[in-house]
Amino acid sequence: MVYEINSSNVTRHKSLIDRTDRERLHGHKGAVIWFTGLSASGKSTLSHLVEKELHSMGCSTYVFDGDNVRHGLCGDLGFSEKDREENIRRIGEMVKLFVDAGVIALTAFISPFRKDRQRVRDMVGDDRFIEVFVDCPLEVCIQRDPKGIYQKALKGEIKDFTGISSPYEPPEKPEIVIRSDKEEFSEFAKQIVDFVKNPGIFFS
Repeated sequence: MVYEINSSNVTRHKSLIDRTDRERLHGHKGAVIWFTGLSASGKSTLSHLVEKELHSMGCSTYVFDGDNVRHGLCGDLGFSEKDREENIRRIGEMVKLFVDAGVIALTAFISPFRKDRQRVRDMVGDDRFIEVFVDCPLEVCIQRDPKGIYQKALKGEIKDFTGISSPYEPPEKPEIVIRSDKEEFSEFAKQIVDFVKNPGIFFS
């Protein structure tokens, strides 16, 4: 989907510093590690653990957490399919800027629809987008339920809730699949960092 620019009299300006210059300064390429999965599957926990590992290696990183973003940038959006699409579109535009800045951006969003995740992949480039499917059975997510929102959704108090009253479309070909009900999260974080090293994100 192409969005119409409603602002008038706007012109793109070319920077005197390009992405290659910024990446050389950081010592690695800009990239997105996109965590997707049901609520309470472990996306936020994993993204922050991976960021900690990358930071300890000297990487420039930033985590975009779903709840945090909805306190600010996307605070005007609800949870209808249209609003979810707009939520991910805005995040896509934001992480694209971070990638251009040479930063490794990590995102923790349910992002339930494949077309929205594909749009972000197309924005930043296939070689800079690492999709991590945090695969966790619904019943385990319901048992964890740290915010108590599944119970509200099951009672009908929350509408359009992913996994209950709204669909989740799992990735068809993610770069990484994590079964977050099977092992310790610290081990998963190391596996993800090891994978990120392989596609050429880091300079030799």
